[in-house]
This record gives sequence, C-alpha cells and structure tokens, in this order.
Amino acid sequence: MTVFQSFPTIQAQTLSSKILDSVTQKPIPYATVLLNNKGVITNEEGQFTFLLDKGIQPTDSLFISCIGYESLGKPIEEFKESSIYLSPKAIELKEVIVSNKNYTPKEIIELVEENLEKNYRLGFTKKRLFLRESYENTIIKTDYTIKESTIPAFSKPFLDSVIRSVPKRDTYYTEMIGDLYGSEDDDEQKLDLIKASELYDKSKRIDIENLEERFNEIIKKNVKTDSYFKVKSGLFGTRLDADELFDAEVDSTDVAALNKELENKKKEKENQKKFFANYKRRTLGNLYGNLPIFKDTDYNVLFKPRRFELTLEDFTYIGEKALYVIRFEPKGSEEFRGKLYIDSDDFALVKMDFENTEPIRNFKLLGISINEYLAKGSILFGKDEDGLYGLKYYEITKGNRVGFRRPVQIIEKNKNIKGRRKQNELHLKIDAAFGGLNRYEVVVFDTEKISDTTFENFKESNEVLPQYMANYDPEFWKGYTIMEPNTAIKEFTSEVAAEK
Repeated sequence: MTVFQSFPTIQAQTLSSKILDSVTQKPIPYATVLLNNKGVITNEEGQFTFLLDKGIQPTDSLFISCIGYESLGKPIEEFKESSIYLSPKAIELKEVIVSNKNYTPKEIIELVEENLEKNYRLGFTKKRLFLRESYENTIIKTDYTIKESTIPAFSKPFLDSVIRSVPKRDTYYTEMIGDLYGSEDDDEQKLDLIKASELYDKSKRIDIENLEERFNEIIKKNVKTDSYFKVKSGLFGTRLDADELFDAEVDSTDVAALNKELENKKKEKENQKKFFANYKRRTLGNLYGNLPIFKDTDYNVLFKPRRFELTLEDFTYIGEKALYVIRFEPKGSEEFRGKLYIDSDDFALVKMDFENTEPIRNFKLLGISINEYLAKGSILFGKDEDGLYGLKYYEITKGNRVGFRRPVQIIEKNKNIKGRRKQNELHLKIDAAFGGLNRYEVVVFDTEKISDTTFENFKESNEVLPQYMANYDPEFWKGYTIMEPNTAIKEFTSEVAAEK
C-alpha cells in the first residue's frame, strides 16, 4: 500500500505507531485513536495498531485525543515521523469557570447522578469488544513436615521432588474478540465468541501431568481398588473412592470401550467450549456490572458522596471539552480512592481512576487465609454517534495472597477386609502460601442499539475454544482490530519454543 508510505509503520492493511508526550517523550497510555468513526485505544506503552478498511484513502483523517493533551487530527498521508507526539494542553481556568456556575465537588457529583439516564445508553445493545486477561501466579512458600507415612513411596525425597516439579512462577495470557448482547444495567448477558487465544508455557503443564502419573503409579501399587479414603484437615473431612484418584485403563481390543472413550472425549470438548464461553461471559458481566454509573458498584462515590472526602483538584481538557478533576478519598468504611473526570457541560463522567485503600477481602480461619490486597485501574467512557456515552476501555489489576497452614491426613480404608478397616495413612503438616496478580482489559470498538426482541432471539453457539500459542503470534489477529499487546506479551516465549 504505497499510498500510505508516509505513515510511521504500515503493514498490509494496518497502521501502527506509538504516541508520545511531546515534552517528556514518555508514552501516552489509553489515548483514543479514531479513523472514520472507528476507534482503538493505545496500550500502556502508548502503542496502537489500526485495521484499515478497503475504502480508506490517504486523505482520510486520523484523530487522536487524550485527557490533558491537545487533540490531533490530520490526513493519514501527513503523518511522517516514526512516532506521533501530543502536546500537553494549557488549562484556561477563566474559560472553565466563566462558562459554569462555581459548583462545589459534591454538587458536581450530584449533577452527574441526575444526568445518568440522559447521558448514558442503558438499554439493550450489541457491543463488539476485545478482552485480554493476564494471570501471574507465584508460589511464595511450600513448607511441610511428614508426621506419619505407612506408604514408603510417599517419602520426604519424593515429596521434595514433587515440590521441585511445580513451577514457582507461571504466567498465562488469554485474549478473545466477540459480540456481547445485553443491557449494561442487567445481569443477563449473551456472548457470541468470534475468536480466542491462550498463551502460556505448556512445558510447565507437562511437568504437572507427569507428576499426576507418578502419583497414580504409587496409588495403583499400594492401594486396593475397593478402598476409599478419608481426607482430613483438622475438623474437616471428605471421602474419595480409589477409582477417583486415577483413570481406569481401557482395553484397546474392546471396540465398545474405545467408542465410549471417543464419545466421552467429544462430550468433554463440548463441555470445554461451554465452560469457556460461560467464563468469558461472566467475566465481562462482572466488569460491566461494576461500572461506577450503576448503584451496585464497588466504586459508589456517585451515589454516596457523603462517604468520601471530595476535592476539586484541577481542571483539564479532552479535545475542546473542559473537565472537572475531582479527587475522592474514603471517610469511613469505603474501600476506594481515586479521581473523577467530569464533563463541565453535560456533567457526564468521562473517566475514573481508582485504587483500593484497604484489602478488598481479608479472611483468616483455622489456618486458611485469603488476602485480596489490590484492586487498581481505570475506566474510560466516550460518546458514540448518537450522542450517548458508553464504555470504551476498562482496565483493572487485582492482587491476592492465599495461605494454607494446617495438618492434613489421608487415610485409606477398606470395608471388605476383616479386622481394621484402616490400611494406610499419610499425615502431613503443611505451611504454604501462593500469590496471584490478575489483570483484565476490555476495549469496546462498536456499540449498536438493539431491541429486547433481538436480544431474546439471539442464541449462543458456544463453538469457540482458544487456540494455544507457545509464543505470541501477531498473525493470529490479522484481519481483526484489537488492543496492541505490551512488550511482555510480545516477547513471551515458552521453554519448549525457545529450545526449537
């Protein structure tokens, strides 16, 4: 496409570049890039990639905007530098103050609540969106003491080898694009999955599978098939039958057994598709349901402003629109603080930055602890062609720590053997801790109003499973508009892939 050779980076049907602050030279995250009323959001490193329609001309204009910066709009052919620079916009306080009554922060927030129904689209819609999830799991501590073991194979060297086999750090990425049907203020949503991927190191999963095989071999050699197990941890106990601990072998000469196995695998794949779709729908539903414009939100500063210390901290701009910048700090039991960016003309909430001030959940009971210590992110709303606001970008990072410090007993019993029912026993004292850092990013590209009948008639197909990638493949999303991946994702390489 030689007509676009002036643009910083162009490959096939895409435009790619990086947006920087003209003063600090630092990347500008979460800027909006529009071309012919279609938009993308820059990632945290200021990068974006725009999918071009066939009818795009070099004279078509690209518009870039971000809170606190001068907006930039000019024909594609005029972008000639390797990066795109935005200039910070000077704040003209008189212009803001003269055009509006001198409201208090509380009065501004009350006006936001009063205008919610007028400003935001709350009916049924079909939204084309992209969801990226990143999970980083870490083993913090794995201490244990063997109190008793009547199965010699379950020795300290074996259990030490088990611990060494489990990866101390594991990272998993999953991405999907699809259409979400439903109303933002309703729990019921429907999802039409279009394409999905998952990126992780499969070799670490293989270690766990090998570990399971080793356990199964020990169980088969030392445990009777008609035994059952009592698993106890202090006051708690449950029962497991022996055949639940390892898979039954299939005789390859038994055609009926093989057919049954194939049928089971087919059902398993169907269940996996259904589970994957349900999980993604729930994730998106939870994110949408927690938007600050709804009363059930965790960030309830709009509906309960008296519970917060409010400060009109500053004024800023997005394009030519003046915005109030209000800082909110919890007074009592509220869990979040942050900043609200509110349009000074229509009193719409345009952006919210938030972070928790205390653990979201801190649970300790009988040696089990759960500490959800982090919930931090940003939410960005934008106007569509009909003049109503809708979600454009939602990012949240969650951190948690789980601890387990308890005695564990696994007792084999058999009611068919005369005498003592107890056959074998493994008694451990475990002190372990695990950490997780999870990040969710949603970008909404197009929003179309639909009727409740259209919503009711739409049926989910659940036919998509994520395609596995050992390292990031930029060709996978060719032909689709997504949020540009960050460096960590682009450079991710599994151990298996690195060896090839």
